[in-house]
Amino acid sequence: MAVTRLKRKGRKNRAVANNKQAAIKRLTQKPEIKKVDAEELKAEFSK
Repeated sequence: MAVTRLKRKGRKNRAVANNKQAAIKRLTQKPEIKKVDAEELKAEFSK
């Protein structure tokens, strides 16, 4: 018997795994911390 490869299924499995990894990476990313002037923000809201 010859060995046949299920190419489409292999591509699908790989794509599912890559998508899961990418989703985890997106969810665990931390936003860039920027210097924020709290007093300036408070002044904006009091207007």
